[in-house]
Amino acid sequence: MIAIVWEFIVKEASIPAFRQAYGPHGDWAALFGQYPGYEGTTLLQDTTATARFLTIDRWQGEALFRKMRRDSQPSYSRLDRRFGELTVSERELGVFHCIRELLPHDVERGSSAQGSGAPQ
Repeated sequence: MIAIVWEFIVKEASIPAFRQAYGPHGDWAALFGQYPGYEGTTLLQDTTATARFLTIDRWQGEALFRKMRRDSQPSYSRLDRRFGELTVSERELGVFHCIRELLPHDVERGSSAQGSGAPQ
């Protein structure tokens, strides 16, 4: 699994609209959910700088994410233009592999492949 992480600085007056559009049940999640491999979105708001947000979009793999980007280009661009006015800035922080940590019950059962720390 991969996670694509974005950072946004949102206009103060636009925070409620941003939270709605970028949250786990928002417009972006609705678009992503139309494509295979989408696992969900997490929206985080900074506790100190409350206009700063992170989104974490989880996909089964980078190839599925890239396919969605190609196949949804008109819709993706439309949402990007529509919600771009809510933010002061946005930047992609990166694409990350999700690492599954070995849990105590995995050790007791002798798991190795799932808990190896290798990208899932």
